[in-house]
Amino acid sequence: MRVTQSMLSSNSLRQLSKSYDRLGVYQDQLSTGKKITKPSDDPVVAMKGMTYRTNLREVEQYKRNLSEVYLWMDNSEAGMEQANTAIQRIRELVVQGKNGTNSPEDQQAIAREVEQLKKDLVAVANTKVAGRYIYNGTDISSPPVTDNVSGSAPVATTNTDDYFVEISRGIKLKANVNPDNVFSQKLFDTVQGIQESLDGEPGAGSLDTLLGDLDDISENFSAERSELGARYNRLEMIESRIDTQEVMSNRILSDNEDADIERVITDLKVQESVHRAALSVGARIIQSTLMDFLR
Repeated sequence: MRVTQSMLSSNSLRQLSKSYDRLGVYQDQLSTGKKITKPSDDPVVAMKGMTYRTNLREVEQYKRNLSEVYLWMDNSEAGMEQANTAIQRIRELVVQGKNGTNSPEDQQAIAREVEQLKKDLVAVANTKVAGRYIYNGTDISSPPVTDNVSGSAPVATTNTDDYFVEISRGIKLKANVNPDNVFSQKLFDTVQGIQESLDGEPGAGSLDTLLGDLDDISENFSAERSELGARYNRLEMIESRIDTQEVMSNRILSDNEDADIERVITDLKVQESVHRAALSVGARIIQSTLMDFLR
């Protein structure tokens, strides 16, 4: 086959065009820091990237769920601590009220403090976090305790269903506490009975019996707080594992998509040298024509 000047010129231009393409690829990798800029550059890398990104988004969602559970548990613990302080103060007032040396005015003053502590317990029981009642099971839109009738005990209509949140694949953790062990009807009936007994109302229960009931309520409080603490410890362990998963997911995604900048720079420099050599050779291949002599 006879090689013509036209064939040499066409081949030279085609190779130069390919060289420009390779230079463009390296420059894109250098400017974006990624191996590919579109799926067609490397379908395998693109497909793996989709899978790795899905896994990473899943881990990020679990971290958001963890934050929600932490919010519930931290606020539940804070509310229980406040309620427990009120209950212990009521107990002190009951012991004080049993003192036979108190005057009627003293008993009335103690009863008024118990009444205020009762209202505080109602307020804590109706705690809302992010617009949701945390002491009413899965019925997060309704207050668990109502205190509308003057002179009567607050009414606890608590929902005892567990509020679960998925914090890892296939793992759901209970975020709430059992309201029957914290803000039960027995609690408010007992506090109401203590108030009425101190006020000297007819038919009120004895302070000794009410004190025993209050101690039973305190034991339930302690047991529920211990159970909450155990779940909190487990939550911290799961958070540590998810943090590790996030680091691994980011690393795998980076290994799959991120360009090796040092290698890219080296390849770019080599390609620039090859390109200059190709330009030099091309200039020699394209011979002078008659037009060059007519200038």
